[in-house]
Amino acid sequence: MPAADELQSPTSEMVLLTPNTENPPPSLVAGDHAEKQANGQGGREGSAESDSSRVVMKKQLGLLEGVAIILGIIFGSGIFVSPKGVIQEVDAVGTSLVIWVLCGLLSMIGALCYAELGTAIPKSGGDYAYIFEAYGSLPAFLYLWDAMMIFVPTTNAIMGLTFASYVLEPFFGGACHIPKIALQLLAAATIIFLTYLNSYYMKITTKMQNIIMFTKIAALVLIIIVGLVWMLMGNTENFSRPFESTQTDPGKLSVAFYSGIFSYAGWNYLNFMTEELRDPYRNLPRAIYISLPLVTGIYVLANMAYLAVLSPSEMIASNAIAVTFGNKILGGFALIIPVMVAISAFGGLSVHIMTSSRMCFVGARNGHMPAILSHISVKSYTPLPSLVFLCFLSIVMLVVSDVYVLITYSSIVESFFIMLSVSAVLYFRYTRPCMERPINVSLWIPALFVVVCAFLVVVPIYVAPYEVGMGVLITLIGIPFYYVGVVWQNKPKWVQQAIDSVTFTCQKMFLSAKEEKKD
Repeated sequence: MPAADELQSPTSEMVLLTPNTENPPPSLVAGDHAEKQANGQGGREGSAESDSSRVVMKKQLGLLEGVAIILGIIFGSGIFVSPKGVIQEVDAVGTSLVIWVLCGLLSMIGALCYAELGTAIPKSGGDYAYIFEAYGSLPAFLYLWDAMMIFVPTTNAIMGLTFASYVLEPFFGGACHIPKIALQLLAAATIIFLTYLNSYYMKITTKMQNIIMFTKIAALVLIIIVGLVWMLMGNTENFSRPFESTQTDPGKLSVAFYSGIFSYAGWNYLNFMTEELRDPYRNLPRAIYISLPLVTGIYVLANMAYLAVLSPSEMIASNAIAVTFGNKILGGFALIIPVMVAISAFGGLSVHIMTSSRMCFVGARNGHMPAILSHISVKSYTPLPSLVFLCFLSIVMLVVSDVYVLITYSSIVESFFIMLSVSAVLYFRYTRPCMERPINVSLWIPALFVVVCAFLVVVPIYVAPYEVGMGVLITLIGIPFYYVGVVWQNKPKWVQQAIDSVTFTCQKMFLSAKEEKKD
């Protein structure tokens, strides 16, 4: 994995094998496939751009698909399963709702910063691309290391297990424990199926995500309406003393903020796919401006509905708040809730698989991952090797007994990298004042976000020092891999030949080729 000096210009030393131009294998010739598509012989949903002889990913995401991606990630299973993380730290209904509002405002502030970054640096890869552009190769590699080794596969595994548990629950009943192997097998099958769908049928995938987005919103609106009706019937005793017994400990408040922010996580994921977004200068910020206020309003109202029906102690005792809510108030219609949770987890997993593969692809394109991961399928024009690689890592995480612990170790590190990404707005204002910025946010916006994130990163150091230390250790382990894989370019000939052989073998296996750039 030789180094790359510029994000937009991968070096010629990168091991990006392409077919022999004199006698190319038919299966790897993008032009032949594109010609077949033009003659009606193409068989896949993905397609090339108007210049069909080039192997590139198509700009096939519009505003609706952009909104669906953001909402699909944010409206995962979290809002249905575990909003108790806030209430159990602050011990007060009113304070809990205030934190949900503040977390939404913080997410909107961060999203505004990402709108500027995404239009000023219109490249896929999200945080990785911005950190690379601002701070160089090593910080970007360490973010990619954490993301590919921990953040992405563990999130995929947890979302897959959540979906599996809600699908299998009716077959085992409340009194019977679901076998762990059954959960793992169904989660693995789901991850493999969605990886296949994202690999070969992008149009079907995006349409499915649009439908699931509206389904999730409908489910949350149902919860909100039921909660409001319950309150209008006079059941407001849970709000009689909203701020009584509020916790004021900074550590507990920061942990409560983390729980809230975790539920809003995903507002920056559309930036991972900027290069596939039609008219990104308009659609990227518009998708953000539509999604974040909508999410904040729905989250606050949904939590009001939960708190109207369930007491704080009932919320803390529940492992799936929406299901407990439904069982208490919906009667025979309570089955709707677990179905909706399963659909949400399924849709969220699909979006996460799609977006995270683009970060892996961009990292490989810049020499920070094995070269084969920067290749594109010549049939579907998707980053097929990256999708398969992350699918494999996600399935490995399914058999790791303490996968949730890995997420805990890395969550603070991830917050640090998000802070680093947003700080790039301030950095570029100072170092590149003439940089073209289609969106130009006020300086107080990124400054405020960085200050709040710094607080949320520093405070847990004394609240949970072991978890913070493990997260830092996981990150530092990536440094030797950086120097061996990226910095060390004069590898022995036999090592380079082995890398070339593996790359070309995988290239033939995946029917993939190096992305072709415009002249």
